[in-house]
Amino acid sequence: MRLDRRALMAGGIAMLGARAFAASRDGAGYDRAGYDYGIAPQAIADGLWIVRGADAPILRDNGGAIANLAILATDAGTVLIDCGPSLRYGKALKAAAFRLTGRPVTRIFLTHFHPDHCFAAAAFPDALVSATPEMVRGLTVSGPGFSDGMYRLLDDWMRGTELPSPRGDVGAGPLMIGGRTLRMLPLSGHSAADLAIFDEATGTVFAGDLVFHDRAPATPEADLSAWRTSLETLKQLGHRTLLPGHGPYDPSAHRAIDQTRDWINWLEISLRDAVASGRDMVEAGAMPIPPRFARMQAARYELQRSVSHFYPRIEAELFARIDRGEG
Repeated sequence: MRLDRRALMAGGIAMLGARAFAASRDGAGYDRAGYDYGIAPQAIADGLWIVRGADAPILRDNGGAIANLAILATDAGTVLIDCGPSLRYGKALKAAAFRLTGRPVTRIFLTHFHPDHCFAAAAFPDALVSATPEMVRGLTVSGPGFSDGMYRLLDDWMRGTELPSPRGDVGAGPLMIGGRTLRMLPLSGHSAADLAIFDEATGTVFAGDLVFHDRAPATPEADLSAWRTSLETLKQLGHRTLLPGHGPYDPSAHRAIDQTRDWINWLEISLRDAVASGRDMVEAGAMPIPPRFARMQAARYELQRSVSHFYPRIEAELFARIDRGEG
């Protein structure tokens, strides 16, 4: 396979970012020798627990457990919102959830098709796993590549993990499960098929990766215009608290939403300015990050990844192709 200069540069800055980040983290909380995820749910409200992911890229030291997820108790059984990266994680989560609620898992909702959020569905019967039809289509297309990448990166953490096969049965609107009303909100922006869920009993929004909090947003398949529209939809829900896909639980209604929107706005403007001024991709990945984002984990790493995602597209928009007679 022939690699051009841009591909080499993109891969290089992403790899350097990952290595730098790995060197700055010690993988605390994960026992790699015993492949124990050490799942530790935190009680947030009556019948609601969250499990925090590591504020880091997917690394062997964390077994890919970087996404947040939620455990909900209902009269009909336990509901999970996202479920983690691997079969091993899913089995540990199943046991942890049962200890909390005393009931087996009766339903799992997947917020999008990225593997850190959904590959642990392999530990549950397919009939229990639900997603939007768009998410199922995205997983069908991208899942094999994600699986190959996860196995290469995480080795035995992924042993036995097969692609999930969720039902594409989630649409917009309220859904009653065991006395608990969950409002389903199919959206897009972080990916082509995002799902946010509003738990009316606690006033909590489970935003998936539409919202990041004190952790820089990832943009591998992002549509920034659609993302802004989805953030505005979330902001109008009248919720009280929010669980982002990554980063700490937000006990306020809007802080994490506003921070995510601020980052993607800054990112788009900065990358367009970098292209217009003639900076190459390495220079753009090294640009200063505003002090207001100083609390954000993985900021440099995600900026460098975003350069590789967006630079070719922005160049195509701003510059004519003389080899195609456009100039």
